[in-house]
This record gives sequence, structure tokens and C-alpha cells, in this order.
Amino acid sequence: MDQTMDQPLTHSQPPQWFWIAAIWSGVGLFDATQTVFAMRAEGMHHAWRWLFLTLLVEWLPWALATPLVLRLGRRFPPTQLRPLSTWLRHFSACIAIDLAFSAWSATLEKLTNPYAGPEPVKFLHLLSGKFYGGLLSSFILYTTVLLVSYLLDSRERLARQQTEAARLNEQLMEAQLSALRRQIEPHFLFNTLNSIAGLVREKRNDAAVTMIVELSDFMRRVLEDSNRQEVPLGEELEFTRKYLEIQKVRFVERLQCTMNVPSELLPAQVPMLILQPIVENAIKHGIAKRVQGGALRILASRSNGMLTLSVYNDGPSLPATSERIPSGIGISNMRTRLQSLYGNNFKLDMQNHGSTGVEVSVSVPFNDAHVQNIPAKE
Repeated sequence: MDQTMDQPLTHSQPPQWFWIAAIWSGVGLFDATQTVFAMRAEGMHHAWRWLFLTLLVEWLPWALATPLVLRLGRRFPPTQLRPLSTWLRHFSACIAIDLAFSAWSATLEKLTNPYAGPEPVKFLHLLSGKFYGGLLSSFILYTTVLLVSYLLDSRERLARQQTEAARLNEQLMEAQLSALRRQIEPHFLFNTLNSIAGLVREKRNDAAVTMIVELSDFMRRVLEDSNRQEVPLGEELEFTRKYLEIQKVRFVERLQCTMNVPSELLPAQVPMLILQPIVENAIKHGIAKRVQGGALRILASRSNGMLTLSVYNDGPSLPATSERIPSGIGISNMRTRLQSLYGNNFKLDMQNHGSTGVEVSVSVPFNDAHVQNIPAKE
């Protein structure tokens, strides 16, 4: 059986037979009403009730044959010059329907005599006249049913293709985002291992062991959430704290960190590992270049439907001519991830902050069902 006809019926979509019955009932009602009113307007005298009923129900063969026409149209679509057998099947079906329609109509007229003729007409003569007289209209009706069926099926196929394309695009985007995030993890891992190697060379074995333990805990938490592209801001801050604890083992008192994030923003959804490459960049290009170290500050705010995360470090300022986002793996990867998730509805900016220090900020659409009614903090 055709796949389309095998689909389960739902309450939102009436079954096929309902539409077939409704359409042919409408055709019969229009034909009966138009014929009876036109004849009465011309002063003719017939058995009007029987004539109306006869013209109304004589379309029953077409209603019964429509599912067959639909099935033939799907199995043997006459949309191109295919083998002659395709056209012969449709031609034979059209002739058979016209014959059935003519026989049914002749039988009704023979039984009811709706035109109130003085002399009964022989059945074969009536059948022959209706059959040959209705050939052209039968071909038109048959072609119309095929055309409507083809258009509806084409629309359904297009809808299925669009749905499938959307599903494949979503899967492709998820794969791309996962691949991009997988690039961040080894990049971070290699940098941390280099830091551990540096501690070992400096004979700071206890610090190296502590960093290995912190690294293990951090990577375990990352792997546990490997299937999520977005996480609540609170969880992202926890990841960032873990990373900063690892870095504090290396920098000790040279790294001072503060976080200023309103509690009502913690459930907001943000891309996973969005802060780590920014913090890593701030430490590498800012704090690590100063003998005395420096301070790092993480802020979060909401304004105009956007959630803004900013990371400030009081390291060396950027020259005015090079005030731009670095092209390292972490930051450039993050820009690509943001574009995949939000299109152009995000902002990634890097600029000098006052006379000293650099601030990197990223703004993404504020999205959380539990807190979306909280007033924005301007």
C-alpha cells in the first residue's frame, strides 16, 4: 500500500475519505442546484425533487473511484513520457469510471424518471448516450483528480524534504559545535600540561601534583557534560573557578580573581566553555607578562535582552592600532561557535579599559525560562 495512505490518522488531519466525500458531495450539490434552478427558470416541468436527488447522488461512482485514481497516480505518475503501459492504465481507468458513471446515472433515471418523459427510454440507449456524451467530461475530471493529487503529494514531499533538511542541518550544526568544542579541550589540556612541566622543572612537585588533581577533576566535569552545548551560567562559572584554581597553583599570589555576577543571572543559558578561553587569554597576554602578576575580574549583566559577560585584567594595555581580538585557537574557535549558535545575534569585543588593563566582553541573547520575567539590570 502507498506509504502516504499508510500514515496514521491524527485528530488534526481528517482522513482521506472525509475530503473525498466532502468534495464530491459539493460537486453533486452544485450540479443538482444549478440544473434544477436553470430548468425551472426556463419554464420546464419535471419531477423536481426526483431530478434534484438523481443529480445529487449520480456522482457516487466518481467518489468511490477517486481512491483508485489517487493510487494509480502515485504508482504510475503520468508526469513524463514513460512506457506506454502507464498511459494505457490511466486511459483504461478513465473509460471504466465513465462506463460505471453512465450505468449508474442511467439506472437512476430509469427508476425515477426525473424528467417526467411520456415514453420510457430503453436502458441501453440511455447508457450509450450518457457514455459517449460524457467521455470528454470524464477525461477532464480524471485529469483534474490526477493533477490535484500530484500537487498535494508534491507539497507533502516538499514539506517532508524541508523537515528532513532542517533535521540534517541541526545535526550538522551540533556536530560542528561539538568538533569546535573538542578543539578547545585539548588546547587547554596541552597548555595546562606545559604549566605542570614548568612546575616540575622548578622543583615545585607538590604544586605540580595539586595541579594534576585539579586538572583531573576539571576534565571529568567537562566529559560528564560532553553532550550539552549550553549550560547555566552558574555551571559555567564553576568550570571557570576550577580552571582558575589550576592557574593559581602556578601563579600563587600573583593571580588575584574576583567574580561579580548577580544571583538571578546564574540560571541563564550560555555556551559551555565560553569563559575559559577568555580567562586563559587574559592570563597569558596580561597577568603572566607582569612580574608582580595582576588581578582578573569577571562580570555579568543583562540589558536589552542580551546577557553580557566580561573578563577584565589589569595587564598591559593594547596599542591603539592592535585593539582587536587575538586569532588564537581558543578565541577564534569561540567566535565560530557563537556564530553557529546565534548567527549574527552576538557580540565579541576587546578593548583597553582605562589607563591600564584590557577587557574582553561577549554578549549573547538572554535565554532562560525560569528568569526571563526578571527586570533587566541596567
